[in-house]
Amino acid sequence: MSPDMSDVTHARHGRPVPHWRRDLVELAALFTAVAVADVMANLIGHGPHGPYVLCAYAVALLTTVAFHTWWARRHSHAPPPPASTGPDPTGAVPTRSAPTGSSGAVPTGSFPASAGPVPGTDGTAPAVAPHVTAPVAAAPPVPAAGPAAALSPTTLWRLRTTVRDAPGSLAVLCGAMAEREIDILSLQTHPLAEGTVDEFLLRVPAELTASELSGTVCAVGGGDTWLERADAHDLVDTPTRVLGLATRTALDPAELPLALRGLLGRCTIRSFPASTRESRGPVTGGRTTGAPGVLPPVEGALEDTVLRLRAPEGELITVERPYLPFTPTEFARARALVELDARLGPRVPAGRDVFTLPRGQAVTVRRAGTDDLAAARAMHRRCSADTLGLRYHGPVGGADSYLDHLLSPRFGRTLAAQTASGRIVALGHLMWDGEESEVALLVEDDWQRRGIGRELLGRLVAMAVEAGSEHVYAVTRASNTGMVATMRGLGLPLDYRIEEGTLVITARLEPSSVPVPARLPYPGPRRRGGSFAADRGPSGA
Repeated sequence: MSPDMSDVTHARHGRPVPHWRRDLVELAALFTAVAVADVMANLIGHGPHGPYVLCAYAVALLTTVAFHTWWARRHSHAPPPPASTGPDPTGAVPTRSAPTGSSGAVPTGSFPASAGPVPGTDGTAPAVAPHVTAPVAAAPPVPAAGPAAALSPTTLWRLRTTVRDAPGSLAVLCGAMAEREIDILSLQTHPLAEGTVDEFLLRVPAELTASELSGTVCAVGGGDTWLERADAHDLVDTPTRVLGLATRTALDPAELPLALRGLLGRCTIRSFPASTRESRGPVTGGRTTGAPGVLPPVEGALEDTVLRLRAPEGELITVERPYLPFTPTEFARARALVELDARLGPRVPAGRDVFTLPRGQAVTVRRAGTDDLAAARAMHRRCSADTLGLRYHGPVGGADSYLDHLLSPRFGRTLAAQTASGRIVALGHLMWDGEESEVALLVEDDWQRRGIGRELLGRLVAMAVEAGSEHVYAVTRASNTGMVATMRGLGLPLDYRIEEGTLVITARLEPSSVPVPARLPYPGPRRRGGSFAADRGPSGA
C-alpha cells in the first residue's frame, strides 16, 4: 500500500500514529458544522414558534441515537471467533454445513473434488475457518497418498481391447481399472465397423499379474484383449511421436521402414524391388499372403494382419503383424507416412565427416544414393576381378547390376568414402534383414589396408544399433582375410559359421560397446520390437 493514503494508520510500538491531514479535515468539518448549525438556529429561532421547533428537533435526535445504540448491542455484526485448534474434550469434530440440496455434512478438512486445492494446506495462506455446526462423531482416518504410496512398485503395460460402441462402455472399463488401482497414462481409440478398439498405456501395481489384468478387462466386456510390457519411451504422447517419425522420414528416405515400425509397433516390414511387382504371389484362403509381387491399389490395402503399401519408386512394402490385426486408423497413419515420403521425392542427407588416414590423406564419409550410380560404376571398373569376386560372390561381369538395388534407400543405407577430388574409393552397405542387418564393404584396390573399411564398418554398426538391430552379419569367403580382420576389429562377440560354401560372421550388438558413433544428422530411432526385411537379390549383394 502507498504510505500517503489518508485512510491508513500505521502503528508504532503498539500505538496508533496520528496523521496531521486527518486532524485538519476533522477540524474543518467541525467548523463547518458549527456554522451550519448557527445559520439554521438563526433562521428557525427568529420565526414563529422557533424555540419549540428547536426543542422538538433535539428530542428526535436523542431518540434516534438511543434506538441505534440499543439495536447495535442486540444484533451484533462482529465476525465469529476463529475455530479452536486444540482437541475437543468431547471427541467431536466440527463439520462444514452442507450446501443447499446436500444430503449430509462434509467432514472438516475434506472438500468436494471440483473445489480445487484446500486453502491453507500448501503453506502459502491459512485456511478460512468454516461455519461450525453441531459436532458429530469423529470419522476414521483416511490414508493419504503420500510418499509411501508414490514409491510403491509399479509396472508399465500396453493394453488393447475391443469394447462395444455404446455410451458408458469406456467408463465401465475405466472404473474397473480404478478399483484395481490401475493408472491410465494415455488412451487411443480406433473406431471399427462394430465396436471400438481402445489402446491404453497403464501404470499397474507390480503385484498385479498379466492374467489378472486381462481378467479385469474381460470381466467388464472387453474382448480380443492383448497385453505387452512397455517402458519409459512409450510415455511420449502420440502426436509428438508421430511428428518425430515424420521428421526423420523427411530428412532421410531410408528412415521410412523404421518410421513405419515405430508407428505400428512390433512387426515385420518387407520391401520388394519394382522388378518383382508384376509377378503374382500365392493366394491362401481368398487372401493374398506376404509374398512379393502382389501389386496393391494405389491407396494400398488392409488385409487383417498385413498392410500392403505402394512405395514412391514402385516398390511393394508389406507390413506383417500376425499376433494383432491392424485397424483402419493404423492403416491410414501408415499410408499418410508413405505419401509424405512420395511427395518429398528422392533425397539423401547432406551430412558428411572428414577423417585423416594414417598416411595423412583426408577422406570424406557421406551418405550415398542413386545419384551416385555413375561414380559407383566407375569405382567398379577400377577394382580388380578378385576384389569384386570377394564382394559379390559371383560373376564379376554382373556387378554393376547390383548397384541400383544397393544404393536405393528403401533397402538400407549406404556410406561412401571419397577423396578430396570427389572420387569414390569405397562403399559400405547396411541392409535390413529381419531382426538382423547385413553389412558389406567394397574398397578400391589402391586404397585397401589404410583403415577406410574399418571406419565405414564402425559407422554402419552404429547405425544398426540405432535402428534397433540385435545382430549384424557379413557374408564373405574364408579367404577374405581383410573382411575377417575388420569384423574382429569391432571388439564385439563374433560367431563364425559356414553356409553353402561361404563364411558368415555374426556380431552380437551391444549399444554400450559400439566404439564409433554413427554421426547422423539426427538421432536414430529406438526399436521396441519387430523386424525389417528386404528382398536383397543375390546372396551377399
